[in-house]
Amino acid sequence: MRMIDLWAGKPACALLSLWRLLEGLFKKPDSDPGPVRKILFIKLAEQGATVLAWPAIKRAVEMVGRRNVYFLVFSENREIVDILDLMPKENVLAVTSGNFIGFAPELLKVLGRIRRLRIDACIDYEFFSRISAILTFLSGARRRVGLHRFNSEGPYRGDLFTHRLQFNPYLHAAETFYLMIEALEAEPDQKPMLKKARPSLEFAPPLVPAEQETRRVQKMLEEAAGQPVSRPIIVLNPNASDMLPLRKWPRERFVELGGLILEHYPEAYLVITGTKAERPAASEVAAEIGSARAINLAGRTSLRDLLTLFSLADVLVTNDSGPSHFAALTGIHNIALFGPETPVFFGPRGGRARLISAGLACSPCVSVLNQRKSPCRDNVCMRQITTAMVFQAIREILSPDSKQLI
Repeated sequence: MRMIDLWAGKPACALLSLWRLLEGLFKKPDSDPGPVRKILFIKLAEQGATVLAWPAIKRAVEMVGRRNVYFLVFSENREIVDILDLMPKENVLAVTSGNFIGFAPELLKVLGRIRRLRIDACIDYEFFSRISAILTFLSGARRRVGLHRFNSEGPYRGDLFTHRLQFNPYLHAAETFYLMIEALEAEPDQKPMLKKARPSLEFAPPLVPAEQETRRVQKMLEEAAGQPVSRPIIVLNPNASDMLPLRKWPRERFVELGGLILEHYPEAYLVITGTKAERPAASEVAAEIGSARAINLAGRTSLRDLLTLFSLADVLVTNDSGPSHFAALTGIHNIALFGPETPVFFGPRGGRARLISAGLACSPCVSVLNQRKSPCRDNVCMRQITTAMVFQAIREILSPDSKQLI
């Protein structure tokens, strides 16, 4: 997808920008695009970032009503949109990202449906992705909101938006998302947008799993452990997206941390999580911890199951990845480890988050502006987060004196 975005996206953005320019020369500008009645968000990837968009989507619902908000997403990422439940399920437009041969016709079919819906406003929530900018332009919406590079060195996306916001790395992603929906009510000739104060945001309330969901996950835990499972439960997420392996805390640190937890809290249970593809690596972590109290659930849980697990557990230790944002939807204490990326922009919001970073001078080395491509081949920033630092945070949470146990 990145290669397609790079090699096909650049000329496509250039051609569509030229089309827009020529259209403007021969067509009188539309001074009154009419009221905003239907809003489409485009956020194809990154379920964690979708959690951060909750305040903005909620604002859109307030503006046009639940039935008039739509969301375009990759099929494998739609589950979080359904869980957030801010729009009807039929308003979630999903496309499969498996291969270009299947992806292209499916995308054209969805684009046809978008145009038939007569969307008034389309908001591109991808950070400098060209395909999302192209889809925003082709949506037919008269108001098109997205990030524009202006004079910066950011990736080229042409000139396809009517409301162009300058990317600000000092704003949190959730604030950026919110300001993009607020831009719909501002004059589009502002350069750059948006000339408003930073928003004060309310984040999603904790999700309360149904009783049958709780029973199912509890049963899953006990079947995996071969015995009744009680608290404290500490969840370890030792993996991160394969797109950014620099974000991984060393596997041996997770193993060492698991041993320390069981040494000091012999009644505790450890639950290792991950995707189906990550199950073999999670099995190795559990085996190296070497205890019947280390349970491997990687690849066995849906996202809904994972959220239910978080609601049953006390602490999550995770690399900077989606689970740190999902945890913010529950009451779990969430210890997120940051290195090559900054929590200033992408840290979890809401919930009970505790962020640990070594704070090296070279961090962050991946960002929106470099499309998360770093020259680093040695993530010292993650290796300088010691097991002792993380274990101390767990002890503070589980301490009887701290009154933090859920």
